[in-house]
Amino acid sequence: MSRTTACTAQEGAGREVCTVLDLLGRVSGKWSLGVLSETLHGPVRFSALERSLAGISRRILTLTPRELEEDGLLVRTVYPTVPPRVEYAATDAARELYERLTGLADWARRHPEAAAAGRRPGGAGAR
Repeated sequence: MSRTTACTAQEGAGREVCTVLDLLGRVSGKWSLGVLSETLHGPVRFSALERSLAGISRRILTLTPRELEEDGLLVRTVYPTVPPRVEYAATDAARELYERLTGLADWARRHPEAAAAGRRPGGAGAR
């Protein structure tokens, strides 16, 4: 499998790299990690997410938590009030994942030359 080729369903069944690529694909959206970060310390209301994620549209703020919920990373609670009150909270799996991803960020800080290789002309990302 080349670096630019996505895993097929058959490859993904037993290849660790395919599992990682799939996971990164799901959480690497522009707003996904921001939503997760905001929900790590307890339930957050929709309006609070909207205020804390400057520039996010209401449509994306509706879709992103929904996708994270489908992936088992968020719990959405709707309270029967008028208007409806919606809160989002990170699951234990999301907390564990976020820990791992911040570990990756620590690695990147310790190895700036490797982390920046894809951004340099002629680096891994210049294909």
